[in-house]
Amino acid sequence: MILSYLGKSFIKITQGDLTIAVNPIGKDGAWPSKATKFASSVALSSLNDESYNGFDTVTYNDVAPFSISGPGDYEVKDVTIRGVGSKVTRDGDTLINTSYTIIVDGITLAFLGPTQNELDADSRQALMNPDVLFVPIGGGDMLDATKAYKLAVSLEPLIIIPLEWDGKDGDAALKKFLKEAGEEGVAPVDKLALKRKDLDGKEGDVIVLSYT
Repeated sequence: MILSYLGKSFIKITQGDLTIAVNPIGKDGAWPSKATKFASSVALSSLNDESYNGFDTVTYNDVAPFSISGPGDYEVKDVTIRGVGSKVTRDGDTLINTSYTIIVDGITLAFLGPTQNELDADSRQALMNPDVLFVPIGGGDMLDATKAYKLAVSLEPLIIIPLEWDGKDGDAALKKFLKEAGEEGVAPVDKLALKRKDLDGKEGDVIVLSYT
């Protein structure tokens, strides 16, 4: 499995012939996504917002993904997906943010989406103990670095990957997050190649993906 970060909460997952796009940025979404259009097999959106629901950008040569945009249980292309919803407020409007767990090749990936709240009991149960947790750290309309790290470690993942640090004040948010984790020396990597055996010995380890 290869994980790539394309800005905001946009993650590209590649496993053999399977490509999954999580929170693809729409063509009118927030800067700074420089992502090239590509065809995805499956696409998930946490929030009904151009920065998270760009299914058009992961449709290529008339190949459209199986699109998921809300809570529920899904099974597609040998991938198991669960979405759990929570309320968020953006620009004065109350919206539903969907957090997802995705099981690919025996590895559980959890995506919180641009959440701004502590998780309720149902959400926490659904997201507990993932192999890899993707957490927003940018503050503003979502968790700040301190709250993000506290929430992340409470879910007991093996690997933590911070997202939403690519915009204004993003470097400061990332530095604060790494300081909270005691991982100031962590350097970003372009991509993460991950196999089940690579998780051995991990316990809340922080990995930073460069956005491309």
